[in-house]
Amino acid sequence: MTTGASTRSAAARPPRSRLRTFLPLGIAAWLVLEIWLLTVVAGASSGLTVFLLLLAGFVLGAVVIKRAGRRAFQNLSQAVQQGTAPASGGGSGLMMLGGLLLMIPGLISDAAGLLLLVPPVQRALGRYAERTVERKLRRAAPGTLGDAFQQARMHRPDGKVVQGEVITRDEPGGDTPQGPRPPLTR
Repeated sequence: MTTGASTRSAAARPPRSRLRTFLPLGIAAWLVLEIWLLTVVAGASSGLTVFLLLLAGFVLGAVVIKRAGRRAFQNLSQAVQQGTAPASGGGSGLMMLGGLLLMIPGLISDAAGLLLLVPPVQRALGRYAERTVERKLRRAAPGTLGDAFQQARMHRPDGKVVQGEVITRDEPGGDTPQGPRPPLTR
């Protein structure tokens, strides 16, 4: 039975991005690999050893996240007190990601989390991410979210903000307001 509504043909649908196609496959492969590696390690040693490794990764990850969060908060509060912009490139975000990977059960995620805690790796990944974001923002089409970020990042030549108040004059020479005004909400 047809309803008369037209359906999109395969040619009319927008193409699927590579990330949307391969991300679920990558996550499934990663989970299978993590489970396989845990069973191999459990067979080589014991289940208690695997449990202790996972518990140590969780505790270390929690400590790293707490430390990185505290460092980021201290940098932000120091910048606010001095009236400057917070220092970028502190690596707190990558440290938190490393801590999160340590907290996720699995040996591969633990190795990736430990790798993210190494300062040269943090710097290299930070530079790569910054270049990638800049490139994506430059290619953003008008009317997209990337375009909005690009517009928000435009710098004014003098950086000044002019604050003011709008005064409507209903009567000639009447600068004083006539009583209380109604609220602006409906």
